[in-house]
Amino acid sequence: MPAVAGMFYPASREELREEIKRSFLHRIGPGRLPRISKRERRPPALIAPHAGYTYSGPVAAHAYLQLEGRRVGTAVVLGPNHYGIGTPVSIYPEGEWITPLGGVEVDRDLSVELAKLSDIFSLDEVSHEREHSIEVQLPFLQYVLGEFKLLPICVLDQSLETSIRVGEALGEVLKRRGDLLLVASTDMTHYEPQERAEEKDSKAIAEIRSLNVDGLYGAIIENDISMCGYGPVAAVLHACKKAGASEAELLKYATSGDVTGDYGSVVGYAALKIEL
Repeated sequence: MPAVAGMFYPASREELREEIKRSFLHRIGPGRLPRISKRERRPPALIAPHAGYTYSGPVAAHAYLQLEGRRVGTAVVLGPNHYGIGTPVSIYPEGEWITPLGGVEVDRDLSVELAKLSDIFSLDEVSHEREHSIEVQLPFLQYVLGEFKLLPICVLDQSLETSIRVGEALGEVLKRRGDLLLVASTDMTHYEPQERAEEKDSKAIAEIRSLNVDGLYGAIIENDISMCGYGPVAAVLHACKKAGASEAELLKYATSGDVTGDYGSVVGYAALKIEL
């Protein structure tokens, strides 16, 4: 069941659909709704923010607009574990995730496959009980895609070694499945002045754009960047590089200040895609 419906996004179906539409049409959003088209092309991997929709929804919409015309069988959504509950890297094993837009079936076969590929994964529900970083991506996916399966991966251990091991396993599956969507859920710099947040985040984004996992960790440490989902991002970058990708495209960067007008203490949000 949802942990943050009614807080990070509306709890009613109609209000939630309207909020998502507003995100797409917002002045810092893409400015249009996704078009209905044949789903033939392979999906890109995405990086999207996970704050309340009022603040980060317009940036997230830039990422999810990229899914029009894409064939998605399973969306693998990796998010950081903000609460320290559960195991180092937790796959939700089976069942259904619920949002106000309906239920999404968990891809049990893929959860078992990944657990067999690497012992870095645990099949565990507890890690997910309070976490919002994966949940807030779901309504956008439901709005754009309609039917798909989900594989939630909650990452508590965001070390470089763990991210590489997660990325290795995901890369193996990504090379075999052309209908697999990877989504890394992260916000960027937290609660710093706009100018400083932009400066710091630009350094992390430069490393992400070149799929440089080592460089991303170096930039975060050297510049004290309070990016919360660097582990999921690094895992997705490594998986994509293993599957043959060479670069990521920045779709949109903005901050909470660009929404509220308060630039004294902002949170940074970035949307990127990686074509495979």
